[in-house]
Amino acid sequence: MQQVDSFHYPPELFELLVSTIPLLNKSKKSVLLFFRGAGVAENLYKDLSDKLDVNKDSVHKYEISRIILTRINEKKDVYIRERRELLKRVVEFESFTNCWESDQLKAKGLVAEIRTIINVKDSFTRMNQEREKEHLKHTTEYNNIIKEIQKRAEQLEETKKNLYSLFNENNNPQERGKNLENVLNTLFSIYGILIREAFTRKGDNGEGIIEQIDGVIEIDNQIYLVEMKWKKDKIGSDDIFAHLGRIYHRTSAQGIFISASGYAPSGIKS
Repeated sequence: MQQVDSFHYPPELFELLVSTIPLLNKSKKSVLLFFRGAGVAENLYKDLSDKLDVNKDSVHKYEISRIILTRINEKKDVYIRERRELLKRVVEFESFTNCWESDQLKAKGLVAEIRTIINVKDSFTRMNQEREKEHLKHTTEYNNIIKEIQKRAEQLEETKKNLYSLFNENNNPQERGKNLENVLNTLFSIYGILIREAFTRKGDNGEGIIEQIDGVIEIDNQIYLVEMKWKKDKIGSDDIFAHLGRIYHRTSAQGIFISASGYAPSGIKS
């Protein structure tokens, strides 16, 4: 049996239970045993049991049912388990042959009606739970997106500071190259660009190059050979052609050339 969305019996369900439980039990003592079997404490029905012991006609089955149900329904938070167990016993009741023959048809109808009410309540409960679950999911996803955006903004700001610091003339080429290598790897990683070959430094003082950074990235399944040079002078056609030569030797690759010192007219035209 599913749980109802309210821990106490609403009026309609309460009255149905009052009418149904006596029909499921032939005798008054059986009604008391029905409640006892649902875990209802003896102190909630002992006075009724004592009355029956003195005079079996002092109270009828429907009165017993109403009194006990009222007692467990009044304290909403105390008898939650007992209320659930009583509902379970009623909606799962199948032994209608144990009822008085004249009560069997009515008992079946009332049990069916209670099952319908419980199922309807369960449906609304499940729908509300699903809506709450979906709302929580969207809220969590939204918060995660905001956190990612904030994290990315912080990373970009930090990377930008690191990049700007490289333009300090006091930095030596080796130290600057090491830091630039980290900046490029971090920058592409922040933007979700796949780094196929990490950016590494390649110095060649014979060519007058202070630092050269090479790496390979992938964007939309396309390979790009990336080269960055930090030269004293602007990049000319010789540097561009050298980079193109490396691209031609790599099947289906394209290229990106980054210059810290800008480009000479010959480098742009090439």
